[in-house]
Amino acid sequence: MIFVAAGTQDGRELTEYLLTQGYDVTVSVVSDYGKSLLPKHERLTVNAEPLDKGQLKEYLTRHAITAVVDASHPYAAQISANAMDVCRELNLPYIRYERPGEPIAYDKIYAAENYGQAAELAAQYADGGTVFLTTGSRSLPIFCRHPALQNNRLIARVLPTSDVMTACEKLGLSPKNIVAVQGPFSVDLNRALFSAYETKVVVTKDTARLGGLDTKIAAAAALSLPVVVIARPRLAYDNMATDFKAVAKFLLGGEIR
Repeated sequence: MIFVAAGTQDGRELTEYLLTQGYDVTVSVVSDYGKSLLPKHERLTVNAEPLDKGQLKEYLTRHAITAVVDASHPYAAQISANAMDVCRELNLPYIRYERPGEPIAYDKIYAAENYGQAAELAAQYADGGTVFLTTGSRSLPIFCRHPALQNNRLIARVLPTSDVMTACEKLGLSPKNIVAVQGPFSVDLNRALFSAYETKVVVTKDTARLGGLDTKIAAAAALSLPVVVIARPRLAYDNMATDFKAVAKFLLGGEIR
C-alpha cells in the first residue's frame, strides 16, 4: 500500500497515475473538498483528517504502508518534514514529488522569502493602495494582521467554501473585499479582476504554470503592476522527483536521476 500526501492537483493526478500502475493507494487530503475531487476506485483509500507527526506514524503503521509519496503543497513544509522524519523512524522509502518552478521574465517581479517579507514588500509597492492576495486562505491571517498593511485595502481571492468564508469573516474581511471563486483563471479574467479592484500590487506564490503563476504575471504585466512572489520553502528532501515516471521507478527500487 502506497501512501500519497496529496495537497494539489498534481497530487491527485499522481494518485490516479499510481492506480493505473497497479498500486493500492491511500491518499491523504486536507479537506472534504479535496476528497470530492478524487476518483472512485476499488484500490483507493482516502483520508481527509489532518495528521500530525504522531498520527501520521500511527496511520502508516496501522495501514501497513510500504512507501510514502509526498505530493503535498509546496508551501506545506511541516507536512514534508514530518513525513521524512516518520519514514526514517519506520525505515520506509520516502520520495518527494514536486513540479519544477518556471522562470518568468517580468521586470516588476519582487521575490519574498516568506509571508512576512511579502507583506512588507506589498505595502511598499502598494503605497496605501489595494493589495490583491492570491496566496490562499491559510496565509490570510499574516497579511490581515501585519502592521505594514493596516492602511491598505486587502482583496483576498479564495475558494468559495463555507469554512474559508467563515475564516475570512473572522479576520474582518467584508464581502466587498473577497473574491470567492474556483480557478483556473485566464489572463483576461485576472486582468479584469485586478482592474476592477483598482489593484496596486499582486501577491502570489511560486505555483508554476499549473498553479496559474504565468497567467497572473501576464495579467499584471499588461497593467504594469508589481508582483510579489513568495519563494517556496527550502527543504533538503531525502529523495526528489519531478515527473510521475521517476516516482514509479523509485517505488520499484530504481534510482532517481
